[in-house]
Amino acid sequence: MKLLVTGGMGFIGSAVVRLAVARGHEVVNLDAMTYAACEANVAPVSGSNLYSFEQADIRDRAALERVFATHNPDAVMHLAAESHVDRSIDGPADFVETNITGTFNMLEAARAHWMRQGRPSGFRFHHISTDEVFGSLGAEGQFTEDTPYDPRSPYSASKAASDHLVRAWAETYGLPVVLTNCSNNYGPYHFPEKLIPVTILNALHGRPIPVYGTGENVRDWLYVEDHADALLLVVQKGAVGRSYNIGGENERRNIDLVRTICALLDEMQPRAKGSYAEQITFVTDRPGHDARYAIDPARIRTELGWRPSVTVEEGLRRTVRWYLDNEAWWRPLLERQGVGQRLGTRA
Repeated sequence: MKLLVTGGMGFIGSAVVRLAVARGHEVVNLDAMTYAACEANVAPVSGSNLYSFEQADIRDRAALERVFATHNPDAVMHLAAESHVDRSIDGPADFVETNITGTFNMLEAARAHWMRQGRPSGFRFHHISTDEVFGSLGAEGQFTEDTPYDPRSPYSASKAASDHLVRAWAETYGLPVVLTNCSNNYGPYHFPEKLIPVTILNALHGRPIPVYGTGENVRDWLYVEDHADALLLVVQKGAVGRSYNIGGENERRNIDLVRTICALLDEMQPRAKGSYAEQITFVTDRPGHDARYAIDPARIRTELGWRPSVTVEEGLRRTVRWYLDNEAWWRPLLERQGVGQRLGTRA
């Protein structure tokens, strides 16, 4: 299968690229190389004859037409997106342009390609989205594929809009699409602006470990390599027009997650004195911070036989170990724009 993966230099996209090539798929990685992209993310497969790279922006329709015409993919896995909630609060325009207009361009380029090829029944446009489009849960309940949309941030609103566009292109034009909405990802190659890598790197540098509010916010944590496995399953075997929620079945409060990471660091690379947990610092909460996300993955488990293989305890251990062993990867990223700064406070 020849896959066109957008955003393949990013965190989740690169996990998909690495796994797809390892499984014998031909992969075209399309990425604009914005601040969160990193060539080292795909270094394990970049020398493979199954891998090729196209630097292009999904906001550039002409570039997309050229890529489709050159490579003739069998399926699209659309992951390219602006994804950091704090950045969306400070600069929502980039999220509208990339996540909405960019998805529109991808749909139109894919539809033109599909029609040129004679509308093959095996073609798929797989749109990868987030559980944040569903809003915020209370202490009970889980998101299902039928949960009404209720986005609360510029980021989640832009992803909700892109989901609606994909469904509209399926209904109006017959484009064969599948959609997935995932819970919070973590693992190797995670760009150092999200909670888990920030916790690890601030701890190692002796800096305050910021926890928003009182740390009571709950997330369902999904190991990124499990997510990549689920995405490849959906693009190959998912029912056309169907959406699948992908969750890790690992709910944790943010404060508990941070304390677990500190305990792992205490074990693997102890401080000269005391615990890394002493660096935990509660800071002003993010505007509109959703209280809880939790996914019911029954559909993908029942229909496709998938379930996560990595518990959050094992996944965090692997992740902390990876960051300790890969300073050459993360050190240069700390110099990039906005990294290490508190963002999302302008509201």
